[in-house]
Amino acid sequence: MNLAPVLAALPAPTMPKVSSSSHTKRAREVFQVEIAALRAVSARIDERFDRAVAVFIEALEQHGKVVVLGVGKSGNIGRKIAATLTSTGTTAVVLDPVDALHGDLGVVRDGDVVLLLSYSGESNELVHLLPAIKRFAVRVVTITGKPDSTLGQHSDVVLDVHVPREACSLNLAPTSSTTATLVMGDALALGIMDARGFREKDFAQLHPAGAIGRSLLLRVARVRDIMREKDRNCVSPAAATVRSVLNQMTAARSGTASIVDKRGRLVGVFTDGDLRRRLPAEPDLLERRMDEVMTRNPVVIRDDALAADALRIFDQRNIDDLIVVDKRNKPVGLVDSQDLPKLKIM
Repeated sequence: MNLAPVLAALPAPTMPKVSSSSHTKRAREVFQVEIAALRAVSARIDERFDRAVAVFIEALEQHGKVVVLGVGKSGNIGRKIAATLTSTGTTAVVLDPVDALHGDLGVVRDGDVVLLLSYSGESNELVHLLPAIKRFAVRVVTITGKPDSTLGQHSDVVLDVHVPREACSLNLAPTSSTTATLVMGDALALGIMDARGFREKDFAQLHPAGAIGRSLLLRVARVRDIMREKDRNCVSPAAATVRSVLNQMTAARSGTASIVDKRGRLVGVFTDGDLRRRLPAEPDLLERRMDEVMTRNPVVIRDDALAADALRIFDQRNIDDLIVVDKRNKPVGLVDSQDLPKLKIM
């Protein structure tokens, strides 16, 4: 059935006329209420936070993990907290309380830390699950607005996120309380991260893609982390013929060969570009020795240099490949400019 004529006959929808300034004012009020809530929670942070961090550290040192549970809005916040924990080096999983009551509790192991999120501290699903959780040798940390609640009374550590009011005009919809829970989770994750000595190189390892990963790769990765090596790095003696070196380059799938002396130290470079330029004018080129045709004093970089330094050289010099040498000037790898887009650092 063609509905176009029917839809065309319908009157155009009209939007109610409202003052944009009223919405702007309300938006600022929401911000102010939630900021005030965070300040109130921050003022109550005490030694219990230190104890909570210590509980997590102890579990992690014993190869335990964090199991995060919450219901409704708290469950949504829990997923974000778990993601932040995991991305900063703390293994965390989200467990749905209902699924846990029907078999998924098997994800919990002795030595884990269970992080419960419930502003009321009386969420039925979590309260009913608590006896089963207690059968494991786990520590329980609860983030709640009611420290004296059922969950609070049966936890090893309670973090109080009580807020003066919700940002909702009815003081009902979870707003300020969920924000406070989220920020407390962030504080926990970052406190644990700092206590464990988690550094930029660790963050880069866990974030291989995206802008953060690319930025950190340039800041912390070394040339040895991005170079081609071993059978992908063509190294030939100066006495070898061009023909034999070309066979090696083909096997290595490389357009560049590092030429070395009898001690294995770099003395020159030969590329497929050199071959194309010289072959028409030199019919005997394939039988000549490398030390006769190679380019001496090639551009090189140390294997312990930053990846950013390699990128800078490619920007400044008209080269396709960059030879990587160790402190003894022996070629140990090759950075191919064609690899840089794949590594997403260019």
